[in-house]
Amino acid sequence: MNWKFWNKNKTKTPAKKKTKTREWVDAILFAVIAATLIRTFFIEAYTIPTPSMERSLLVGDFLFVSKLNYGPRTPMTPIAFPFAHHTMPLINTKAYWDGLELNYHRLPGFSDVKKGDVVVFNYPMEADSPYYRPVDKRENYIKRCQGAPGDTLSLVNAQVFVNGKAAPNPPGEQTDYSISTTGMDLNPQILQDLHVSNYEGATSPTMTTEAADALRKYSNVKSVTANIQPKGGGDFGVFPYDSRYTKDHKFKWNVDNYGPLIIPKKGWTVKLDSLTLPIYRRAITVYEHNTLQQVGNDILINGKKTDSYTFKMNYYWMMGDNRHDSLDSRYWGFVPEDHIVGKALFIWMSWDDEAPFFSKIRWSRLFRGIH
Repeated sequence: MNWKFWNKNKTKTPAKKKTKTREWVDAILFAVIAATLIRTFFIEAYTIPTPSMERSLLVGDFLFVSKLNYGPRTPMTPIAFPFAHHTMPLINTKAYWDGLELNYHRLPGFSDVKKGDVVVFNYPMEADSPYYRPVDKRENYIKRCQGAPGDTLSLVNAQVFVNGKAAPNPPGEQTDYSISTTGMDLNPQILQDLHVSNYEGATSPTMTTEAADALRKYSNVKSVTANIQPKGGGDFGVFPYDSRYTKDHKFKWNVDNYGPLIIPKKGWTVKLDSLTLPIYRRAITVYEHNTLQQVGNDILINGKKTDSYTFKMNYYWMMGDNRHDSLDSRYWGFVPEDHIVGKALFIWMSWDDEAPFFSKIRWSRLFRGIH
């Protein structure tokens, strides 16, 4: 008797061997999918292109930014070219298809955005002409969170106040100063050693308070004074800048003396009037997608008369540590929670384009944490 009857008529079909081309395609596809998942849900590398965060972060710093700390966003514009943010290299066309846009969702994270955190977010103003980009395809910005949802924020002589208390100043914060000397020029090497920026031929060199204190000790220096715009000296370039409301410049705010204003919080109801509408109109219409009309003295939201609005999202106030060289919330207002990308963790490489070839790597900054 054949005890192996279950093997009868069963023949093994040899596995078809993959071609070299197929192996390469599979390997590349796997790598692209794995890298995309890591960048989307875990961690991503970014570069500092501008001096708005100096001296905390320098131009040429390469950072790792965690998506896990605040919780990763699920893709909002899912059909996009891998590794291209919003524009295709070389051909300068859109790197995504905006025919499919998904609602905002965020997975659980380790914490909320906290005041003092260095945060990467999508630039809110690219919702406007000429870009009209989807939220997650707007340019990446990096600033320090100075105000959280529900906070009352103001600046008094360049000092940030939150809920009536002076906020801690970042250790690398710097601003513009005026230097008066006895007539003897300052040694450029001293300025370079103190990391003073824009001192060559400039009337307003930029430096930290520590550098300013050090300069005051030199015998040929009469004074080092911060260039602070006075209170009441309004600036049409700061938020809110809507010409419908600022013809008489009623706010009289500037980059150094600003506010106070309340940062919107999810569930907070604001009374709408001639003072609050300029501040919150953009959040209501652009970020929370409502129509708002003024008919005489009446305010209509989505066609219904109202005198208040309840916010659907949390918002944040972001500012650069380089206070006089930063395009931040003082100019364009609040950052909605759906624009938050992640928390900056540490510098893994720092490259100085202006240094001699053998000194281009800033070795002292490698693997430095960001505070």
